[in-house]
Amino acid sequence: MRKSHPVRRAVLAGAATVSGIVLLLSLKPASDPGAAQAAGGQVPPAAAGQAPQGGVNGAVTGDAAQTEYGAVQVRLTLSNGKITQAEAVQAPKGGRSDQITASAVPRLNQAAVAAQSADIDAVSGATYTSAGYKKSLQSALDKAKAPGGAGQGSGQAQTLTGDVAQTEYGPIQVRITVAGGKITKAEAVQAPKGGRSDQITSTSVPRLNQAAVATGSADIDAVSGATYTSAGYKKSLQSALDKAKAPGGAGGSSGAAGSGGGGQAETRVLTGSVAQTEYGPVQVRITVAGGKITKAEAVQAPKGGRSDQITSTSVPRLNQAAVAAGSAQIDAVSGATYTSAGYKKSLQSALDQAGG
Repeated sequence: MRKSHPVRRAVLAGAATVSGIVLLLSLKPASDPGAAQAAGGQVPPAAAGQAPQGGVNGAVTGDAAQTEYGAVQVRLTLSNGKITQAEAVQAPKGGRSDQITASAVPRLNQAAVAAQSADIDAVSGATYTSAGYKKSLQSALDKAKAPGGAGQGSGQAQTLTGDVAQTEYGPIQVRITVAGGKITKAEAVQAPKGGRSDQITSTSVPRLNQAAVATGSADIDAVSGATYTSAGYKKSLQSALDKAKAPGGAGGSSGAAGSGGGGQAETRVLTGSVAQTEYGPVQVRITVAGGKITKAEAVQAPKGGRSDQITSTSVPRLNQAAVAAGSAQIDAVSGATYTSAGYKKSLQSALDQAGG
């Protein structure tokens, strides 16, 4: 038998190695999920204003946004921090508004879910409705960003928008930024305008903003010459602070002025959105402890003429019913149909904030 030449053995060994490599390469999957994602399937970072991420679940109702043709109010359903459903619980109605609302609102709802933010296009022919929708949608997203609702830490900044406060000269709505349990910024997103109101607003609102930050509460002095504006500002500011009292919220750990809970996360005060009725607005504030309603009160109710009598009779009964039922599933008070409907609507809004 002839001996194999060393060079020949080296050549054969090299060929075997190459064949092995080719075989291994032929067995590699045609597509690599990781590589495909890196090539073009990577999820972009969340844009500013998008739905809060971090496991938020439940319903959140935005503040009612007043428009030229009526109020618009949006309610979101979130699952794991994503908007799964959007609906308008209030929208302009009557006359041509019925047709515009029926056409525009479903498209705005779809756009909110698709965009996962309030950065959506206005519907052609429904400019005012679209603007109101986007404003209320942003308010709902602001509420969902509160610590405990969006997976944020208790020391991180949160933005809270108070309810609209109606005054003799126009609506006022306050938005605050809270960090470490303190108000770091206050601004009026709505304020009276037109005629002399422009001058009063430009003079008084900056001073009210500064006072809110300085005191850390709604216990601020009215600005001389701007009594109505000051009163509305304080009312909307208190509403924003009430929302901050939710577990993990601004008042939950720092003992900020006006928190009322002394840092106890199990007790919170929640103010529902304003519900407009045929005879005036209704707005409900509830105190929740241990997951139960311990107190209910109407901070706004129809007044003037016969409404005074109806309100004084029906509201106490509605308050008692809310505490007893622990929900908005309460019976209307006889002779106070509109007030009862508005009360239940605002109560449900407050319960939405509580996650109940």
